Amino acid sequence: MAYMLNYDLAVPEVDDAGVLAALVAEGDDLDVLVTELHDWSLPTPAPGWTVAHQIAHLAWSDANALSALRAPDAFSAELGRAEAEGGGYADKAAAAGAVKPRSLLLDEWRAGRAELAAALLDTPWDHAFPWYMSKVTPALMVPLRLMETWAHGQDVFDAAGVAHRPTDRLQHVASLGVLGRALSFAAVGLPEPAAPFRVELTASDGQTWVWGPEAAAQRVQGSAMDFCLCVTRRRPWSETDLTATGEDAQKWLEVARVFL
Repeated sequence: MAYMLNYDLAVPEVDDAGVLAALVAEGDDLDVLVTELHDWSLPTPAPGWTVAHQIAHLAWSDANALSALRAPDAFSAELGRAEAEGGGYADKAAAAGAVKPRSLLLDEWRAGRAELAAALLDTPWDHAFPWYMSKVTPALMVPLRLMETWAHGQDVFDAAGVAHRPTDRLQHVASLGVLGRALSFAAVGLPEPAAPFRVELTASDGQTWVWGPEAAAQRVQGSAMDFCLCVTRRRPWSETDLTATGEDAQKWLEVARVFL
C-alpha cells in the first residue's frame, strides 16, 4: 500500500526554528514536575488515566517512534497491532506501562526520550520512515513528539493542580494546529473550506504569532496557550478566550485537533 508523506502537511524542510531542542526542553520541564510528584495514581482529565498512564503513554510513543526510525520493517508489526486493536490500542499500552514501579517507569521514559532525541538529531530532516497512516520525516515527527509531550504534560499539570507555564515552544504546537486544519475537518467528514484563514495568537511574552493572509475573512484570535489547549482537545473552544470571525472559523474551532 502506498502511503502519503507527512500526511500531506507542508512541514519545514530544515529545523531552523530549533524544534528538536524545544522537544528536549519540553520533556525536561515535565520531568521536573513528575519527579516531585510522588503519587502517580492521581487521576488526570483523560478518563481512566492516572499520571502513571500519561508517562507510560509518552514512553511507549517514544519507543514506537524510535522503532519506526531504526527498524521500519519490525515496526510494521506494531502497525498491525494498531489496526487489529482499534480504539483500545493506546489505552491497552498505557495500562500495561502504568502498573510498572514508578521509579522504573520514570527511568524508562527518561532513557527512551533521550535516545529518540539523539536518533532524530542524527537523521536527515527529510528522511522518510513509516508511521500510522503515513510515512513521516523528522520534520513532522519532532513537532509531533513535542505536541504530544506538551498535551499529555498538560493532563499531568491539571492532575497535580499546578499551573502549566506557557513558553515560546507553544509556537510549534500552534503551527501543527494551523497546518492540520484540513485534517480537523476531514476527521468529522467535512471538506476543508476553500476560503483562506488568518490566525493571530498572543504569546506569553506579548509577541503576536500570525499565519495566513491579513485580509482573510475567516479569522481566529486569542492567546497561544488557549489555541494550543483547543487544538490538542484539552479545553473546548467555549472555555478559552479564542474568538472566531466567520462561520468556517467557528466550525474549525469546534472540531480542531492535531492528533494524526
